Parts: sequence; C-alpha cells; structure tokens
Amino acid sequence: MSKKVIPTFAWFIPLAPLALACAIYFGEIQTSSFLFINRFTQLLPDTLWAWLTFLGNGWGVFALAFPLLLLAPRLLSAGIFAGGFTAIASFSLKRLFNLPRPESLLSSDSFHHLGGPLLSKAFPSGHTLTAFAIASALYFACDQSRRIKAFPIFIVATLVGLSRMGVGAHWLTDVLAGAGIGIWCGMLGAILAQYVPENQLTPRNIWPRIIAISGGAAIYAHFTQTMDLELNLPLQYASIAIVTITLIFFVKAQFSQISGNPK
Repeated sequence: MSKKVIPTFAWFIPLAPLALACAIYFGEIQTSSFLFINRFTQLLPDTLWAWLTFLGNGWGVFALAFPLLLLAPRLLSAGIFAGGFTAIASFSLKRLFNLPRPESLLSSDSFHHLGGPLLSKAFPSGHTLTAFAIASALYFACDQSRRIKAFPIFIVATLVGLSRMGVGAHWLTDVLAGAGIGIWCGMLGAILAQYVPENQLTPRNIWPRIIAISGGAAIYAHFTQTMDLELNLPLQYASIAIVTITLIFFVKAQFSQISGNPK
C-alpha cells in the first residue's frame, strides 16, 4: 500500500484545468478557442481524430484494455472502478448543466465536424472524462517506481480531448472540465482497487469471472453499435478480436489451474 499511495498534492492538480475552463467561459473566448483548435486539427486526417475519440468511448477503451484481465487484473479493476465513477459524474453533470454544443450555436459551415448532429449536454466532455479517468486510474494503481513509464497515457488522454474538438463535438471548456473531473474519478478508482485482495484476482475467482462476462457484453456492443463514428469500424473489429482472444486464454486458465491442483 505504501508504494501505491496517492500524494496529497495530486488531488489539487485537477483544479488547474477546471480553473482554466472557468477563465475561458467567463472570459468569453469559448467560441474563438474552439474554432482555433478545430481548424488546427484539420491539418491531420479525420481518421486519426476518429480513432483517438474511440479511446474515450467506454466500451472501446474497455475492450482495448481487456488483456489486463490476465496481465494486470488490479490495473484493470482500477480502470473499471474509475469507469463507474465516470459514468455517475458524466450522467449527473451533463443533465445538471445541459449546456449547448458547438453545432447548436454555430453555423455548420463555420467549423469542421464529423458524425451526426450533437446539440446538447456538452459539459463536461464524457469521452475526455473517460480517457483521463482511465489514465489516472492506471497511473495511480501502479507502484510509484513505475509511474514514470506510465505517464505517457496522459498524453494519449490529452489527444482524446483534442479529438473531441477536432470532430466538432465539444468546446475547450468541456474538454478541460472532463480532464479535471476524470483525474479525480481515476484516483478514486485506483484507491478502491487496492481493497481487492490479491488472492481474489486470479482467473478462477468471482471478480475476474464477472469481468470476463462483461467482455462478452463488450463483444455484443461492438457488433451491434457504431462507436461514435463509422471511421471507427476497423477499431471495433480489432476490439472484438482482442476481447475474444483474451477470453480464450482466460477459459484456458480455468482448466490449467484445475489440472494443476494437487490431488
């Protein structure tokens, strides 16, 4: 536990993006900041931003992280718990504020956007919230000696937030708020994961089996839904393969442990 503690100062880090979001909103530069970033992202192909936004989709990131079920189940548990906090925060705050999205206030030809129209429940960005929650959960669930190697996941989370403006779905304030709140959600997930006993993380225990069943649900979701954009279909098929292969090895582990038990 001592090697996995969250430093006190870390709890104050999310205040920085939240304060910046307030400054942008009340400083009346929300539109100009969004248009600047939206136009800047057009320097790179739409597929890149679509794939990055996939990493902020709950089902998408769960599928891509699914091999951790066998490789690092505590890290995956931290991410799952963080996802639960994220869902609560996103659902509550979006309905509490119910702020309009760019497409609701700006003419459609004034900025670049992908996918169907999104008009309401802008604040905070749920994809950014999810990306930073998972990044924070994985980072703080690691031993302190390994955190420097895990830090690049925050860069990926930042790119996810940038993608939400690149596809025209969110203001910069939504993304900044999502980042700040997401970090808090990830911290809570990392703390909660520490209370799962080590002997309950092996494949033949109930918690990993529940996660495995959720993997089946993820496969169904990727088969039956379009994750945000049709450009993400290749990633959805890859996600199905990742989950399926992991489940095969998970089932194999069930029998391997049984056969390995002394008579």
